[in-house]
Amino acid sequence: MISDLPSPSPLTRWPLPPGPRPAVPLSFRWTGSPAPRWTGSLAEGVGRATRGGLHDVLLATANLQLSPDTNALPGGQVLQNLMNGLDGWALALALVGLVIGAAAWALGSHGQNYQQSFVGRRAVLISGFAALLIGAGPGIVNFFFNTGTGVH
Repeated sequence: MISDLPSPSPLTRWPLPPGPRPAVPLSFRWTGSPAPRWTGSLAEGVGRATRGGLHDVLLATANLQLSPDTNALPGGQVLQNLMNGLDGWALALALVGLVIGAAAWALGSHGQNYQQSFVGRRAVLISGFAALLIGAGPGIVNFFFNTGTGVH
């Protein structure tokens, strides 16, 4: 059984099954030019498709417009309330982090503890930056959306 299979050639890693080899619809032919040229039925079919109806369909759908509206789908107001609530909680947590960081910074400075002072200072800066990003988040998203709609 195993002896019936042909021995693998140096180019294959396992023996190929006996019988005729399947025909490949595309073939690569070197023509001497720097760019390779594809021949075969699939390449001709793609050429026919792009010269005819597919190209016309792509041109017809190229004029798309987008106008975001949170009330266009069911649950839009619920999503808006969820975002407002998450922003409120995030700002409250940023404030808690800022107060705890300021307390750690003050106690570390007063107690001559460099590590505690550094951690408190870092907490104050990170909490302030988080509050900045939370407040500027909608403006940043709107800026990039408006910039993207200007691309033609």
